[in-house]
Order: sequence, then structure tokens, then C-alpha cells
Amino acid sequence: MFSNTTITAIQALTFIALHNKKEPVSHLELTRHIHISTSYLSKIMTLLTKARLLNAHRGPSGGFTLNLPPEQITLLDIVEACEGKILGDYCKDTDDIEHVCAFHKAMYEVRTALTSTLRKWTLDKIIKKPLPDEKLLPFVNCKMKSVCASLSPTRKQKSSNKNKSGI
Repeated sequence: MFSNTTITAIQALTFIALHNKKEPVSHLELTRHIHISTSYLSKIMTLLTKARLLNAHRGPSGGFTLNLPPEQITLLDIVEACEGKILGDYCKDTDDIEHVCAFHKAMYEVRTALTSTLRKWTLDKIIKKPLPDEKLLPFVNCKMKSVCASLSPTRKQKSSNKNKSGI
């Protein structure tokens, strides 16, 4: 549904949020855990920095930190930073949804549902359950698996326990 750039941006922001360090997460650390080239990661991090989702820190101890708390970064923010605004205008020059063609009306409804859902999901909600349940993990190709590989077993267990308690 979304581009590799958007998925990788979600992985990078999740990794940074999960590590919740005061010091920046380095470019090298991100490439190791997300398994992408440094040039591709640079492109993505530039998009996220321009969208004011990240702070870039220069120098030997440089890297990236979140610019906002995880509960204020939505999936919609990330998608739009990477792919631009989600549009649904297929009949040009009108805002009157009641009088447009059926296809335009359908696409308007799809866009409204999609943006509403993406706006509801925050980075904070993602990091509360970054992985599927243990019993399912070996059988699914979870895009967050490599991002969460560096978590301590205790942190993984806490995430799993939070899920069992209804989060």
C-alpha cells in the first residue's frame, strides 16, 4: 500500500522511539538494524527532518532524535512526509462532493477513511506493541522484526505483557 520509503521511515522512527535515548541514534546504527544503504537512509532522514519529525545532530556524536513526543507523531505525518498529501480529487475544479461522478465520490470516501485511520495511529501506539505475539512471530514477515532485534529480552517481554493487558 505504501512505498518502501514510507515503510523504512516508519521503521527508523520506531527504532529511534524504542531506544528513547537522550543522545542521538547514529546513522550507522540505523543502517545496521534496518538493513538499508546509507545513501537511501540519508534520503529518508532528510524527508523526516524537513517534515519536522526528526532533529538531525551533526558531529562525531551526531545522529537523530525525535522532534516531537511519540504520541504526537501520527502515521499520517510519516506517510505525508514521504509521499506527499493523500489526494482524492479525480474531478477537477470542484469541492462539491454531492455533485461529482461516482468514482470521485468513492475515492473521496477512501481518502477520508485512510487519513482518519492514519491520523489515529501514533508512533506511541506502534512502540507499545512493536512485534506480533511470540507464537506468531516465526510465521509472519513482520516489517518491524529487524527494528526490534536489538531490544533487550526484558523490553520485548514488557511490550508483550502490555498487549496481553489490553493495550
